[in-house]
Amino acid sequence: MLTLRAAAAAAAALFAVLTGAVPAAAQDDVPWSVATADGEFGSDRVNYNYTLDPGEQLTDGLVVTNNGSAPLELAVYAADAFTTAQGKLDLLTRDTASTGVGAWVSPATGSVTVQPGQSSEVSFTLAVPAGATPGDRMGGIVTSLVQDGVERRVGIRIRLRVGGALAPGVSAEDVRVDYSGGDAVLTYTVHNTGNAIVAVRQSASVSGPFGSWSRAADPVADTPSLLPGEKWPVSVPVHGVVPAVWLAGSVTLTPLLTDAAGSTAVLPAVAATGNGWAVPWVPLVIVLCGLVVVVFLVRRRTRNRKGAPREEPADPVPTA
Repeated sequence: MLTLRAAAAAAAALFAVLTGAVPAAAQDDVPWSVATADGEFGSDRVNYNYTLDPGEQLTDGLVVTNNGSAPLELAVYAADAFTTAQGKLDLLTRDTASTGVGAWVSPATGSVTVQPGQSSEVSFTLAVPAGATPGDRMGGIVTSLVQDGVERRVGIRIRLRVGGALAPGVSAEDVRVDYSGGDAVLTYTVHNTGNAIVAVRQSASVSGPFGSWSRAADPVADTPSLLPGEKWPVSVPVHGVVPAVWLAGSVTLTPLLTDAAGSTAVLPAVAATGNGWAVPWVPLVIVLCGLVVVVFLVRRRTRNRKGAPREEPADPVPTA
């Protein structure tokens, strides 16, 4: 039981952040913790996972515990989630409008006061609009305290799957090859074009015309879990590339779909290509210099022919 509670607290630490010109805070740096409430959805949950159809709603709870020595008055609100540039899941700040989970979750109260060493439960309602489209949404419910102009936040994520057809999809966009001295850099953007949360396994290569001199890119790490619509920039080196003038970069993306139980399904891969120039400058300069020499010699010979004196034919000798 205690181990599961600790896991819930660790999950909550994902959203324990300081917003302002200071580093992020760890869960231990704030005097309170949060956990999921026990109820019809289970006990000692790490986070909230729901599946609802459009128009449905449910009620759940958040338990806030004051671990400090002074009373705490905390704001309570919901927010949409997003993936940071570091591949971490975070929540929008309170002054940023939410359009998904953050807009559909309504806490029973906008603030809660918790005495030292005590816990308080805050119920909330999640109501999915009747016109909501199918697919995954991610957000969280947050407790926050503003001190010295800095908001300290601790929350738990909410993963929601709206019923209907699930259509995972990814694409590799803006594939480009940049070449320099035997090595190339393959860049592209992974785009989650579907309505499911997916991570993406990647492989890539660079080749010359018609697939010649193919070289595999360095191993590429899987992307973090990307929310529907999110993009992830990738840049990977490729060594030993032959400067074949016109290079082709090939990218293969394999979506990984994980369900609420933690099982991962490997979905069909998709491929994309892009191009870039790789001019062999040294041989090209040698060839150009050779052409310049040939042109010079031909023109010189032509001038010499034009400048040489012409021998006029002698007048015929008259005969008697």
